[in-house]
Amino acid sequence: MVDSLGDSLDHALEGAFTRPIPKSAQAQMKYLVKQLKGTRQVAEALGVSQRTVERYVVGKLKRPRKDLRARIEREVKHRWQPQIRAKAKKKAASTGGLVVSTRARFGFTAAPGTTDDGRIRDITQALPPRWADRLFTAREQGANEQQLQRIAAEGLAEMYFRANNTRADGLGVEFTDVEHIEIEL
Repeated sequence: MVDSLGDSLDHALEGAFTRPIPKSAQAQMKYLVKQLKGTRQVAEALGVSQRTVERYVVGKLKRPRKDLRARIEREVKHRWQPQIRAKAKKKAASTGGLVVSTRARFGFTAAPGTTDDGRIRDITQALPPRWADRLFTAREQGANEQQLQRIAAEGLAEMYFRANNTRADGLGVEFTDVEHIEIEL
């Protein structure tokens, strides 16, 4: 279960990987050094000293503390199999779309004088490729969590609440208090 939309997008792309990421801290550090072209760049990306990175690369250090292990793994996953990741994005944005499963508070605004107070709902909805494209493009351009949620809310409003714009014309949907959100390609 993933709590942020950005992390969920990344997790969905990880599902397309054809090989697992390196397991040991040494192998992960070697991979990062190769990808970032130097121990200094890896140290800056991870927030540790260059000497610490070098110790992991040669095998003197083997078990990073929990927070460092998470940062190393995140950086490796972020760079792992870029061509596979690109193909998965392209497929989702052109033909496949994506499925959003969420538990969040949804509220509505409609014609003047009518409202519906928000309530917690569990929704699983397929979104067409154009919404996948918007989400991935926004993520690549550095959109924050609120911006990503706004795009997802627009997609859910169109496909779930307005039934692909065949009813409830003009219904605005607020998407707040996200308890969990998962995305599948």
